[in-house]
Order: sequence, then C-alpha cells, then structure tokens
Amino acid sequence: QVQVVESGGDLVQAGGSLRLSCTASGLGFDDYSMGWFRHAPGKEREGVSCISGEGLATYYSNFVKGRFTIFRDRAQNTLYLQMNNLAPEDTAMYYCTAGIRCPYPLSYDGMDYWGKGTLVTISS
Repeated sequence: QVQVVESGGDLVQAGGSLRLSCTASGLGFDDYSMGWFRHAPGKEREGVSCISGEGLATYYSNFVKGRFTIFRDRAQNTLYLQMNNLAPEDTAMYYCTAGIRCPYPLSYDGMDYWGKGTLVTISS
C-alpha cells in the first residue's frame, strides 16, 4: 500500500522560511517523480514544484521561482520543499504527490498518489 505523508507545515511571519518534508512508502521512490501542490481557501489548487525521479530535473511555478527549492534524499525516500521569503499569499494546504512523470503544465492533475496535506500559514 502506497503512503505519502507530509510534515513541516507551521505558522510563520512574512519573510520567514519553512521546510516541508514528505515521505513515500510502498513504491519505488526512485521510479517516481515527486511534486508539491497547494490549495488556498477560495482559490483553485495549483502546482508548486516537481522533481524527476533521479532528481536531475526540477520545475517551479512562476510564483515560487527563486524562493522555493525542491530536492529529494533518495537514501531516505524523502522529498523536501525549502520555502524562503514567505508571503501571506503562500498560505495554503500543501500536498505532496508522486507520479510517473512531472505534470505539464505543473497544475495538471496527473499525479498518481497524494498525501493528506500539511498546513502553511503566513502572517503579515
């Protein structure tokens, strides 16, 4: 059984940083691209970032490019999202996903497995 579990969400002030983590079990971690989506109240769900199985290719949405970094630890079967210079607009539930390939466009719902989400709240 595949399990995807996020952690690291918190309440921080604008300008601060957070690192989200995601562990995936029950699948060949290296065989799957891993990504992050987010869903804010009153807004559509949007793709944030994605990384290929080998970690050689990374993709970012325009609204996080330069502020967020996605990376994976293949030895620990763990995905990370380092988020810097956070803004109130980044407030959302963040979901970790796994799929055969990164979706294109990034917000396309093409991932196979989803976690239950971790809440990120940015205060102004």
